[in-house]
Amino acid sequence: MALSPLGQRQAEALGRWLKDTKLDAIYASPMIRVQQTMAPSLAGRGVEPEILPDLREVDFGDWTGFNWEEVKERFGVSAYDWLQVLERAEILNGESAEGLLKRVLPCLVQILNDNAHRTAAVFCHGGIVRKILALLLELPLAKMAHFRVEYGSVAVVELQPNKSHAVEIEMLNFCPSLEG
Repeated sequence: MALSPLGQRQAEALGRWLKDTKLDAIYASPMIRVQQTMAPSLAGRGVEPEILPDLREVDFGDWTGFNWEEVKERFGVSAYDWLQVLERAEILNGESAEGLLKRVLPCLVQILNDNAHRTAAVFCHGGIVRKILALLLELPLAKMAHFRVEYGSVAVVELQPNKSHAVEIEMLNFCPSLEG
């Protein structure tokens, strides 16, 4: 699914916001929305993104294509509780939290190993942002429901292994201004 006109404006705003940020590496999901979101941020950088297929969005199985209300009507479960449902592996023909872990963890390990003392950007999806945060903070995925992740938003995490609190979330759910 491609970006909406609002999504395109959010991608352009993100590109403007990131334009002066030095990025040593860029990683991205292969999905078209992510590619379209990332495009304005790549302009003039000279850094080629590394596409990691396992950064793709959560597979919602039989829920795919339905809005929140339709999920409730058809499947008798609140889609707003999707993280808990994912943890219990209760999305018909969908991904489980365990399956998500098995594919996202190697991506995170690769990104961290390849970028010690460097700045890397990861363009992905809200569910993947939540999973990465859960891994970094050593929390169950279901707890990530407490964190809001908007479309086109930025999360900035700094890793400082020499500190007892090695993971510092410097920014979460920041949405750059759409005014150019």
